[in-house]
Amino acid sequence: MPHAAATPAAARAELRANERRWNAEVFAEFRANGGEVAAPFPDSPPMLLLHTIGARSGKEHVVPMRAMADGEAFSVFASAHGSDRHPDWYYNLLAHPGIVIERGTETIPVRATVIEGAERDAVFASHAARFPVFAEYERALARTIPVVRLERRVDA
Repeated sequence: MPHAAATPAAARAELRANERRWNAEVFAEFRANGGEVAAPFPDSPPMLLLHTIGARSGKEHVVPMRAMADGEAFSVFASAHGSDRHPDWYYNLLAHPGIVIERGTETIPVRATVIEGAERDAVFASHAARFPVFAEYERALARTIPVVRLERRVDA
């Protein structure tokens, strides 16, 4: 049986180590299968790899992310699996919105834009209708889950 981390800092370090292991498995599957990654639910949205730049560190971070396709653009949801705080990648996109994503075997330069108001609500509702866990996250949280649109950059 796994033991509980002794301190909050140790718990965060253990969580990060687990995330790195899980992400490494996703990266390997993504690259071995032309961008396809198995999902635990039918009709899964496409998997992207977001190459973000750390808001504080300036270092590149690669984050696997399911996205909702919207024409040539994608929407991603900063749910952090129902955490009470926004994920780090969200802050990275706010600080450095010009990134690249991997979709299938293609690398695409994109600009990240937070969508708000009625547009955000409509996109989120559509996603939550397809994947009800997102509605459950939002009901349980005091925060609003940000929705970020990733649109192809022409200046790259």
